[in-house]
Amino acid sequence: RVEHVFGSMENEQGGMFVRTIGLARANVKVGMMNLVYNMRRFVSLYSRIAPAA
Repeated sequence: RVEHVFGSMENEQGGMFVRTIGLARANVKVGMMNLVYNMRRFVSLYSRIAPAA
């Protein structure tokens, strides 16, 4: 079993294999993947508590 965050990145966002030149670009790519995960999670959690209109 893996953590939910890493499982989501592996299955939904194309995996953790980063094909970039340079450590700075790799850090940005992984950071963007984290940001997208957090945004999806926020929308998912917010839609549960928001009243349906």
